[in-house]
Amino acid sequence: MEHLRIIRDIEMKNHSPIYLLHGEESYFIDIIADALEDKLLDEAEKAFGLHIYYGKDTTLEHILSTSKEFPMGGNLQLVIVREAQDLKDWKKEDATKKLVDYIQNPTPTTVLAFCYKNGKLDGRGQAFKAFKSKAKVFESAKIKDYALSEWVNTFVKEKQLTVGGSNAQLLADYLGSDLHKLVNEIEKLRLILKPGDEITSQIIQDHIGISKDYNVWELQDALVTKDVLKANRIIHYFENNPKQNPVAMILPALYPFFAKLCLILNSQSKSEAYKELGITSFAMRNFKEAEKNYSPAKSERILGYLRDSEEQLKGVKGLSFDSGDILKELVFKILH
Repeated sequence: MEHLRIIRDIEMKNHSPIYLLHGEESYFIDIIADALEDKLLDEAEKAFGLHIYYGKDTTLEHILSTSKEFPMGGNLQLVIVREAQDLKDWKKEDATKKLVDYIQNPTPTTVLAFCYKNGKLDGRGQAFKAFKSKAKVFESAKIKDYALSEWVNTFVKEKQLTVGGSNAQLLADYLGSDLHKLVNEIEKLRLILKPGDEITSQIIQDHIGISKDYNVWELQDALVTKDVLKANRIIHYFENNPKQNPVAMILPALYPFFAKLCLILNSQSKSEAYKELGITSFAMRNFKEAEKNYSPAKSERILGYLRDSEEQLKGVKGLSFDSGDILKELVFKILH
């Protein structure tokens, strides 16, 4: 993983004078910026050598002015621009020209890092071309849904714990693609576990609040196998525990599965569809089971049911429905 290589280089003081950290996934940007802050300067040097700016509160001129200064009381100074996407100067030609000039000839005793989140810096601009030529550029991409459980598994191993495939998937499905949230919950578990311990479904239930029997993952399994009794038991539990199981979280969790199922069922080559969608061998068993129970036309209708339920939940067109009733109606339509 590139972000780990960058962090290792920082720890070994093999750093770049300029960093552009940009992309949709803020987690990797944040941990690289944290590594710069934690590893490049000691506590005494931070007093005068650490400068942190926020994009909406500063300008490129001010950032570059600081970057051109020499460190006080140390051999290095660090300038971090957080939320750099909020800088108003990216579209100002004079300001970006000065940035390009600095990138071409940076101050050797300064490390300058731009943390540009929720998107990428325009690759057509002169600033990006200069970054690409002279700086360390890291694009922080979102983890694909199909790879999220594998990422959880890898992260857990890095923390000297273990987690089974189904429980890694449970964490990924319930907590979603917000890596900050996933990491925070796993870090909480580290406080109660010893190195080498396994994160079991019981531990997840007790300390994160995800029931091993009543969760969106189990509901999806019940829908896949058309287990009417199990599905109704789960949505009854959801209705009685709405804070832990809000319908607004359940619908987005179900949609990706049925969207992929629809693509598979309507494809000319199912094997090619599995390959293109990046479906893992662990997840494949559910899709194979669903292939037996749903037709291509039904899978298309299910996507419509999910969209209708979301509109009902949002009160679109003046409609107002109880969230529990919305979920009951949705599950009934999917199963029948």
